[in-house]
Amino acid sequence: MARFLVVLDVDSTLIENEVIELLAEEAGSGEKVAEITFRAMNGELDFEHSLRERVATLVGLPASVIDTVRARVTVTTGVPELIAGVHAADGLVAVVSGGFHEIIDPLARELGLDHWRANRLAVADGLLTGDVIPPVIDAAAKAAALREWARDAGDRTDDRGRRRRQRSADDGDLRPGGRIRREGSGARSRPRAAR
Repeated sequence: MARFLVVLDVDSTLIENEVIELLAEEAGSGEKVAEITFRAMNGELDFEHSLRERVATLVGLPASVIDTVRARVTVTTGVPELIAGVHAADGLVAVVSGGFHEIIDPLARELGLDHWRANRLAVADGLLTGDVIPPVIDAAAKAAALREWARDAGDRTDDRGRRRRQRSADDGDLRPGGRIRREGSGARSRPRAAR
């Protein structure tokens, strides 16, 4: 079966929460972040600008807030089963997010994701600086990640197909194309073309 790729968002998809809102609650900037998000949704701000404005409200928070917020994150019902089902069907599951690696990394490992990409919060002296570490994961970066992972999925399919064909040839049971099937047993068995 051909390998395929399923890509999900994180906030309000893989998880039930919006991580930037949880962080903003810890910083006491929930209303300001909600206002910036509203402006971005109305097309007044592009994603990078809105991300940087929202993250700026977190300046001075202790880096330990990441653990606090991570403990509040709830995986969306059915997601573990979805991932297991995709893997059982020989597919890959990835997430790409405008959120943050600091929250997603442990979650991705726990869920068994194959790929993930997100932004990173800048930290200095144990405090959030109110900035993100470039490059920003925006729409263009998400599209690039999708293309990269799709190529990887295709390469894995091609590699596995070649290995299977080689093993079949070694066993005298090459099925695709010019099929060969061995009859009898032992070193003296002669191959003949399958009909």
